[in-house]
Amino acid sequence: MAAAAEPGARAWPGDGSPRPGSPACSPVLGARGRARPGSGPERTGRTTGSAAPGHSFRKVTLTKPTFCHLCSDFIWGLAGFLCDVCNFMSHEKCLKQVKTPCTSVVPSLVRVPVAHCFGPRGLYKRKFCGVCRKGLEVPAFRCEVCELHVHPDCVPFACSDCRQCHQDGHQDHDTYQHHWREGNLPSGARCEVCRKTCGSSDVLAGVRCEWCGIQAHSVCSAVLAPECSFGRLRSMVLPPTCVRLLSRNFSKMHCFRIPETAGPEPGDGEDSLDGSAATGPSRETLAALDSSKQTLKIFDGNDTMRRNQFRLVTLPRLASSQEVLEVALRAYYISEDPQDFELQALPLPPLTGDAQAPGKAGSNGTTEEGSRGSGPREPTPEAWVIRALPRAQEVLKIYPGWLKVGVAYVSIRVTPQSTARAVVLEVLPLFGRQAEDPESFQLVEVLMGSRQVQRTVLADEEPLLDWLRDIRQTSVRQVSQTRFYVTESRTVAPHISLLVGGLPPGLSPQEYRNLLHEAMAIKAAVVSVSHVYPSQGAVVLDVTCFAEAERLYMLARDTAVHGRLLTALVLPDVLHLKLSPDCCPLLVFVNPKSGGLKGRDLLCSFRKLLNPHQVFELTNGGPLPGFHLFSQVPCFRVLVCGGDGTVGWVLATLEEMRHRLACPEPSVAILPLGTGNDLGRVLRWGAGYSGEDPFSVLVSVDEADAVLMDRWTILLDAQETGSAENSVVEAEPPKPHLRLLAPSPQMRLRGAEQWLGLAPEPAVLCCVLFSLSTVAGQPQKGQLWQ
Repeated sequence: MAAAAEPGARAWPGDGSPRPGSPACSPVLGARGRARPGSGPERTGRTTGSAAPGHSFRKVTLTKPTFCHLCSDFIWGLAGFLCDVCNFMSHEKCLKQVKTPCTSVVPSLVRVPVAHCFGPRGLYKRKFCGVCRKGLEVPAFRCEVCELHVHPDCVPFACSDCRQCHQDGHQDHDTYQHHWREGNLPSGARCEVCRKTCGSSDVLAGVRCEWCGIQAHSVCSAVLAPECSFGRLRSMVLPPTCVRLLSRNFSKMHCFRIPETAGPEPGDGEDSLDGSAATGPSRETLAALDSSKQTLKIFDGNDTMRRNQFRLVTLPRLASSQEVLEVALRAYYISEDPQDFELQALPLPPLTGDAQAPGKAGSNGTTEEGSRGSGPREPTPEAWVIRALPRAQEVLKIYPGWLKVGVAYVSIRVTPQSTARAVVLEVLPLFGRQAEDPESFQLVEVLMGSRQVQRTVLADEEPLLDWLRDIRQTSVRQVSQTRFYVTESRTVAPHISLLVGGLPPGLSPQEYRNLLHEAMAIKAAVVSVSHVYPSQGAVVLDVTCFAEAERLYMLARDTAVHGRLLTALVLPDVLHLKLSPDCCPLLVFVNPKSGGLKGRDLLCSFRKLLNPHQVFELTNGGPLPGFHLFSQVPCFRVLVCGGDGTVGWVLATLEEMRHRLACPEPSVAILPLGTGNDLGRVLRWGAGYSGEDPFSVLVSVDEADAVLMDRWTILLDAQETGSAENSVVEAEPPKPHLRLLAPSPQMRLRGAEQWLGLAPEPAVLCCVLFSLSTVAGQPQKGQLWQ
């Protein structure tokens, strides 16, 4: 057995996650439809050994202008070095400096597995796929929390290396290190170390920390201190160490309150192993093949066969069976010895009117997902499935499920007699826990899918060799995405907060309990009502059972009370006592429908610049969830992105919540997205948003001056009609009568400019009147309403 030294199997300096941003690069053996910017290589040499982690470089002849993925400079001459698996292209002089890991080893370098949140497909110009390193020339997916962009068919091969934005009881760290993401930097980005340009619009190059935002070359980033200070926005970021959420089977979309698409996207089979892979439209039509080449369908196990998901490989007809096997393994990023696998032929059903057409392929071993579509029908290629040969023993990596361990993992030999309990007994001394009771530890399997991280506790008598055989039978690729942790078998007390909205307003707490029990049959033994907001028609449920919380969450979205659908949001707990004295987090509200849908882009940008737990979409529950989450934060500020109506909505909710807040008078900034934006004009935030850098917007909020504003309430009552003798005059309806409630004496009204926001009540209108005291001089910075 062997123990691996910290920080693990060639983990990157910093947070230990695969540097630079753990690209789970896609297998592409040759040109694949999406042309690499400027390259059209022909392989002319043999694989070149390199210190780069996991790469298999081959000298190729370049037929088009090509750029190096390390230094982003042009490759002069006709020769370059290309990785057969991940398409990393390099100068010969840069080979020894390559630190970016290859796809085949990326899962082993992740420090803490965190799933991604892929939103709907979109067009992202001048962006590159973090998996196959090629340009996004077709609608692709983007993670809503980090800067990962992927093609639809590359999603299954993406690594679960998203930002860790809260503590969930699994390897919770008190300090945070840089979380590097490779590529897609601005073309003018400067390296933090050498101050030279590190961004590129031609290739996936350079790295950026997704917390503090510093940018550097992948080589230069190794000399930076691993600890992350959260950068310029550190006083505005809600620290991940101060947020706790035991989510278990809740997806990241649920945890971050990101609305899901109405139906599964093409390429997103909802029944797949990691919730992300499915057959979908290809990015190119299969080119006509000459008679010297053949196309094969490759499956990697029972799961892909059941869902008819395959990769297409194209290679010469004279290729040996060993060469075919190697190409098939590279298609699924399997870095194990080909001698441990074999290809089994599969009989294919006859062609029908709905027959499967080849998805995409290219020359020299190109691999792609299959697809269904119309068009000229190609000859059905042969189909093969990769099978693992029986093994009498194998080496398994076991990771510690706690912090402050001298090793990242230990490698042990597993035999047919090895059970989960035997493995625990064997590895505890290697982790320095030999003096503790082995019965208090358990073996946990962690499946690191791109969309969800699943944990399974193994039974003590579970034979590990048989368990691994079953995994490979399902999918040989799944083994590389699976880890085994030894964790303490302590009972975690579940605590989930669900905010349920859409209830009738103005009821008592007992009436809300009765209503929820009738509508959703809540279990009083594990569910309690902790907060009631009668004016908003909302309650907060504290649930002490994971299964009941998941049931209530899914049921609430399909339940209507008095003809109105309920809403349910999963809210984390903010550990306000752990906030530093100089921390003043920013609570962000965004109306995605304002400003010609500019709010949608701002919403995604603010989630990436800040902690996504502090960014709220107003169309998903309104302002109440945000104020409830920050109710115990001693000092915070608010940013409202929307028009005057959106600002009035947030301020009205703030007025109702003021007596429940530990910070009753937070300063409010405005990013005007509406049409009038009168309040934004007076507070000098401008007449409207015109595409400014969201980072600059947040810096302006941090530097803004606080000013006092007068708040008025106006009641409009309908005037009574006149006596009977005056009822003859019916030409003009009675005019409303204004009744002004005077402000308190300490409020100032010097040269005030005023705006009136009307509430939608027809008879009695509650209005808010703002007045801003004018001061000498015109400050250049924006101002915050206080």
